[in-house]
Amino acid sequence: MRRRITLSIAACLAAGGSLLAGPAIAADKGGSVESAPSVASGSDRVKCTSMSNGQLCISLNTSPQRIEVFYTKKGGSTIKAKLGFRSSSTSYGPTKTISKGERANSTWNMSYPCGRKYVGLIKVEGQQTFETPAATC
Repeated sequence: MRRRITLSIAACLAAGGSLLAGPAIAADKGGSVESAPSVASGSDRVKCTSMSNGQLCISLNTSPQRIEVFYTKKGGSTIKAKLGFRSSSTSYGPTKTISKGERANSTWNMSYPCGRKYVGLIKVEGQQTFETPAATC
């Protein structure tokens, strides 16, 4: 089972996370990032949302246990943003400058309890916070 999850995550990452998608909660305030409708599918440990200028994903990794949030910028102007996640509380990584064609990620090496929901976040300067559907294990 772990191998199948690892292979699913690897396939998702190799495809730019495009195998999984769900709706974002956001409104565009400047053309850099906005939500677009999409359909959720696949593993509950990895959830992504497609946006007009990129894709935001959260991955609950198992060996070692860690939470990873990554954003692949596919279009639009350069943004400054913090990647984070929300569960019982909210955590953000450092501010990153992300240009078209780049992938930014933040990782939290930690044990996480199963049974909780984990939502990936991107807080874009000058805009608002966008999120993934909830991942679970």
